[in-house]
Amino acid sequence: MNTRCITYFIFACLAWASSTAQAQESEARYRWDAGGFIGMGGYLGDANESQLFKHPGVTVGGMMRYLFDTRWALRGTLGMASISGDTADFDNVLPGGANYSFSATVWNLDVRGEFNFLPYGIGETYKRLRRLTPYLALGIGMTLSSSEGETHVYACLPMSVGLKYKLRERLNLGLEFTMTKVLGDNVDGPYLSDLYTIKSSFLKNTDWLSSIAVSITYEFGERCVVCNRVD
Repeated sequence: MNTRCITYFIFACLAWASSTAQAQESEARYRWDAGGFIGMGGYLGDANESQLFKHPGVTVGGMMRYLFDTRWALRGTLGMASISGDTADFDNVLPGGANYSFSATVWNLDVRGEFNFLPYGIGETYKRLRRLTPYLALGIGMTLSSSEGETHVYACLPMSVGLKYKLRERLNLGLEFTMTKVLGDNVDGPYLSDLYTIKSSFLKNTDWLSSIAVSITYEFGERCVVCNRVD
């Protein structure tokens, strides 16, 4: 089974789990959750092959979740990051002994399925809710990168691991680490594509984005709790 098939299989599992989650877990009290995040961004590519935050930049953005229940959510995220790199920082010798540096502004728009390892919530003890839970998220989206007067757009696959903590019933604090696989090789600018004459493919010679960010979100859209009423 190749990587593309594995990716499709993971998304199919997430979609199936989300559709059946309400039958398996207690509902969240609110339908929606929205807020923003800020943190540090980095990149892996031709100008940085190993150190995630060698030249750290800033990442900021907003998010909105639909809360299926206390474990599953579907999240939309729009974020912006500044990234940079310099091949002189590393021991690799490029063809002709050349060195390259770049800076870029990157926008990401994606949708992620999110799974809490513990039933997340506060107040209703009979549901065994937890104020703190680790979680995983996997999604698909688009990355737009602008550098040296050129703009490139690629599909991307964001993968996240994080922690959520309920400050209050409707207020949430989060810490998240994300690696985003960009299905292209021009995130770091036009001069850093195909440096070793290795053509890009689905996995080979493509760029990664990384970030670690703190978020705060607020829940709204209370579900009806009246018995026998269709919500």
